[in-house]
Amino acid sequence: MKKFLSFFSYLFHPIFVPVFGTLFYFLFSNYFYTSQQKYLVLLQICIITILIPISFYFLLRSFGKVDSVMVYQLSQRKIPLIIQTILIFLLITKSITVEVIPELYYYFLGGLISALLLLILLFLKIKASIHMVGISTLTIFVIALSWHFHNNAIYTITLLVAINGLVASSRLELKAHSDKELVIGFFSGLLPQIILTYFWL
Repeated sequence: MKKFLSFFSYLFHPIFVPVFGTLFYFLFSNYFYTSQQKYLVLLQICIITILIPISFYFLLRSFGKVDSVMVYQLSQRKIPLIIQTILIFLLITKSITVEVIPELYYYFLGGLISALLLLILLFLKIKASIHMVGISTLTIFVIALSWHFHNNAIYTITLLVAINGLVASSRLELKAHSDKELVIGFFSGLLPQIILTYFWL
């Protein structure tokens, strides 16, 4: 059971959530995009949200600043979160702007707000589950996309809700978080997305 649950911690690691959200956007969108446009957007997002953070992770690990890709220690989370905040800011100001793809812009803006909330909590010595931030953010975004584009995505949404539970169970099984930390992470991801849907729904 532990191996089964830990699989969800890796599959839905926060580093992959931006790409998952983008894939769902292109899947649900009624707008026409050429394959080249889709690949270009996905490439930009993969570079900024996956490849660059992975490079920084290995750099930080070589200096002894982090000891795991899950970044369990509270003291080790500040630098990765600051890097993530800067990268998302660059993404929504230089690439995925509100004029280009407003739905994705607000999705990433919500992610930026969540990252800032996590940073504030860190300075208050409060640990929140970044995994729960990621999966709750993705779930609300998919629900909003379904509503926005009038798609019946009940099965996808049901699956994502179930995955929220599996990710939470995984974090508990791995003793990475307490119940309280999971709840804080869940709402840190959920609330910014819900508030920002006002601007694009």
